[in-house]
Amino acid sequence: MKAGRWIAAGIGLVAVGAAAVYAQKRNTEEPDFALIRAEGDFELRDYPALVVAEVTSSGDRQRASGPSFRRLAAYIFAQDRPEGGESIAMTAPVIQQETGAGRWQMRFVMPSKYTLDTLPPAPADITLTQVPARRMAAVRFSGNGGAADLAAREAQLRKWLAGQDIAPSGDAEFAFYDAPMVPGPLRRNEVLIPIGPA
Repeated sequence: MKAGRWIAAGIGLVAVGAAAVYAQKRNTEEPDFALIRAEGDFELRDYPALVVAEVTSSGDRQRASGPSFRRLAAYIFAQDRPEGGESIAMTAPVIQQETGAGRWQMRFVMPSKYTLDTLPPAPADITLTQVPARRMAAVRFSGNGGAADLAAREAQLRKWLAGQDIAPSGDAEFAFYDAPMVPGPLRRNEVLIPIGPA
């Protein structure tokens, strides 16, 4: 009987997680891209220019995540803007990249209806900028996206690129598509490596 209750509880958690995933995917804008090549979990994609809000925090990746996410969320939800205004819709993914020893940049991609001219002004520590069109290699995986998993997936992606005789043109970026309440097996994470202009 006890085992049955545990199984039922587990099924309930999976159902809640699946519902969260469905609601999130239905309502969350993601950047468009053109799929150039796909091979198993590996893809080559052409992304258009993207308008982003970005901030940098110090520490290891996980320690830097919280402050960066809160700063960017305060901007898009109009909690910390020089002029207030309406909220900006959350998009996916949230992107992180190490820009120096213990320095982590986080980016929120802005909804496609915005340009740099139409976005509300940001606080001084948040940069609004446009990332140029790029061709990116990507590997997709589930789970919680811890440091060891990200390192392993990055190594796999680099090995795949070497096998395709494709040279990276920049450092790896880590993309996280799901809210924290989504169970690990249902999450979508990606390692992305730029390989040149789109």
